Amino acid sequence: MATENIIEIRSLNSSYNSSQVLFDISFAIPRHRVTVIMGVSGCGKTTLLRHLTGLKKTGAGQITVDEQDMGAFSESMLRQYRRRIGVLFQSGALFYSLSLTENIAVPLKVHTKLAEETIRIMAVMKLNMVGLAEFCDYMPSQLSGGMKKRAGLARALIMDPEILFVDEPSSGLDPITAAGLDRLILNLRETYGMTVVVVTHELESAFKIADRIVVMDRGTVMAAGYPEEIRNCKGSRVRQFLSREADPHKMHADSYYERLFGGTGR
Repeated sequence: MATENIIEIRSLNSSYNSSQVLFDISFAIPRHRVTVIMGVSGCGKTTLLRHLTGLKKTGAGQITVDEQDMGAFSESMLRQYRRRIGVLFQSGALFYSLSLTENIAVPLKVHTKLAEETIRIMAVMKLNMVGLAEFCDYMPSQLSGGMKKRAGLARALIMDPEILFVDEPSSGLDPITAAGLDRLILNLRETYGMTVVVVTHELESAFKIADRIVVMDRGTVMAAGYPEEIRNCKGSRVRQFLSREADPHKMHADSYYERLFGGTGR
């Protein structure tokens, strides 16, 4: 019987060379729900996403997927896991030399032996799902930013993933386009029962789509829970983030020059 949580993170630490960027991260991602991971730029969200998608090596016992230790995955197990997930990258990550339909078809061509016509039909179906069916033969350079994001989402969905990871879906988009992407994400949860993990710093979007929210800062988890629990969190740093307040510390001019040039401003 499937457990309530599809992914569990337990005391995850992560470094780049000698610099540690994640410190003792622990929380769970519930099945068939939207989990939003949010925090200021540089807080460790992207590094965490790299671990969750298998792009960065994870230590033994730190992340489990359906109670299987991701740190013990062989290459074949990792490939199987990646076939269960879809990833919408922040930029959309489209291939500019391929048409929209050809872009969407790439995962099917890599991972299946389906006929070309079947692949095209499936790609058009996914483009229709995100409202881009009439743009099948357009090149990425002919699309707006919002259309590229939706095309990236269509490609992330082409293998019918069990888990969808979305990196900054609203970044650089106007409010109406961003709201449309939010609606698409909710439809995926409601219609297909998909597990969705969204990394963002957009507060309005986060509270609109989230079933659970994780707030990160400086490589740690400050708070995790239901949206209302996060809204009512008493932690000063969480309140500062939710209120969009600037850091109260002002850097002295000499300190600023010292950081820039390794000396004082004199």
